[in-house]
Parts: sequence; structure tokens; C-alpha cells
Amino acid sequence: MELILTLLSGIAWTVVYVEAIRVGLRDRTYAMPVAALALNFAWEVVYAAHDIATGLSPQGVVNVVWGVADAVILSTYLRHGRAELPAFVTRPLFAAWSALVLGTGFAVQLLFVAHFGTHDASRYSAFLQNLLMSGLFIGMYAARRGPRGQSPLIAVAKWLGTLAPTVLFGVIERNGFVLGLGALCSVFDLVYIGLLVRRPGARAGAGAVPAPVKSPPDPSR
Repeated sequence: MELILTLLSGIAWTVVYVEAIRVGLRDRTYAMPVAALALNFAWEVVYAAHDIATGLSPQGVVNVVWGVADAVILSTYLRHGRAELPAFVTRPLFAAWSALVLGTGFAVQLLFVAHFGTHDASRYSAFLQNLLMSGLFIGMYAARRGPRGQSPLIAVAKWLGTLAPTVLFGVIERNGFVLGLGALCSVFDLVYIGLLVRRPGARAGAGAVPAPVKSPPDPSR
């Protein structure tokens, strides 16, 4: 059972990353909320590096593959993310903001490791950032006023990819903290799936790029 759940989670999250790359390139945007993306990328780099240093395991290989996939998703954000922001956000400001978010992702992961140790930190941080991602996906849907840069496949695969380790660590290993976070993830993930599948015709305008938010005119001019 443990092997089945581990494989299910690994395959499902791989589907999330591959589909996020495809949708991001198709719609000329990024398909994962940037705060969650930064935490995910940092998680994979930190734990892949740890596995390489201590003896590469199958999970370590998966972490390397996921890290490469997240790097591609990150490149779509860096290329198209500024178009999602108000016009006053200049290129230098966007670059500084992106560096801050990415650096914060690494700082958070290292703080988890320092406090909990590698084994527990890898689980606790993963579920907490997963819950954040679940909420941010719904926020991204609302901010974009529809499913542009998103897909039901991403939503369903993310749900299954989180549900499997929730059962493994939360139910089978009886970790109440993980079980609670995993259950909350499922609630948000199912809401997000419902948003994406409720009206298939709503995806017709998914490729439209929103106009930048303009500053109000200066009455003194």
C-alpha cells in the first residue's frame, strides 16, 4: 500500500508540472501561483541537494526531476508575469519582487529544516505549502476572472497527488497534523475543481491577456 500511494503521488505531481508547463506556454502566462511556485522550487532544490549529498534515493531522483520542471514553470513566470501586474511595476521592480519571493521560499524551507530536522521538515513544509497553493489557485482563478492559464487536469492531479500522501502519512502512520492539513487541502482542491468544470464553455476566452491596470489620472494636470 505504501508503494502504491507513493507512486500515485509521484505520478500525479509529475502530471501537474508537465501540464502547468504546457498550459503556461499555450496561454503565454504562468500556471502556478508565484508564492507557491517559489516554495515548491525551494523545497525540491533543498531536499534534492540533501539526497545527493547523503546518497541518492528514488525520491531524490524524483525531486531532481520535479525541480527541473519547476524551473521551467518559473521561467514562464519570469517571462510573462509582469504582464499580470499594474503598469507602474517596472522591469527592475518586477525583478526585485521576484528575487524577494524566491529568496523567501528558500529561507522558509531552511528554517523548517533547522527547527524540525530534515525528515519532519520535508513533510510539514510540503503540506503547509500545499494548502497555501490550494488557496492561491482559487485566488488566481478569481484574479484572472476565469481559467486562463489553468486546467482541470492540473486541479485533479494536484488533488490526487496530495490525497495519496495524506492517506499514507495521516491515516496509515496516524499523523494528526498531516491528516488535518491534507483534509483542508482536499476541501480547497475540490472547490477549485468545481470552479474549472462547472461551465466548460467559460474556457473559450482563456487565451485573452488582461490589460494592465492603469493609474487614475492626476487631477492637478
